[in-house]
Amino acid sequence: MAGYDIQNLKILIVDDDSNMRHLLRNILNSLGVKEIETASSVELGNSKLEEFNADICICDLRMAPHDGIEFTRMVRTKEDSPNCYLPIIMLTGHAERAAVENARDAGVHEFMTKPVSPEKLYSKIHTIIETPRVFVRSGKYFGPDRRRRQDPKYKGPERRKAA
Repeated sequence: MAGYDIQNLKILIVDDDSNMRHLLRNILNSLGVKEIETASSVELGNSKLEEFNADICICDLRMAPHDGIEFTRMVRTKEDSPNCYLPIIMLTGHAERAAVENARDAGVHEFMTKPVSPEKLYSKIHTIIETPRVFVRSGKYFGPDRRRRQDPKYKGPERRKAA
């Protein structure tokens, strides 16, 4: 795959399924990534973030007892969050519209459905690098701007300010 050399990225995988953690690690290794940490729960993921300065996190949506939405909200809003701007790729086998909207509204950067392939994962990483999104802080939301594009014809007031 042509494009960015992602070998120096530090990536955290948070997934309660050991097979998926293993698969994602293998895919990332095949893409050249050397520094990969894994966590089997939201709690362990939060602990890892305190000691591992991840550039990107890949997190499963459905985990127990806490899910990827809760993890994302903790990363974004916890007062002592080590990196509230961390790009998060939400991974799931359940791509219902409500799940996508919940993930977006929690502050994920990208949403990826299973099955995972090296091409799909690289594409999501490439999008995060190529099109960085400003962060927005409002009364109920903190995270990447949920708008994927700007309307050049818009002439009204700018209600969203970058954080």
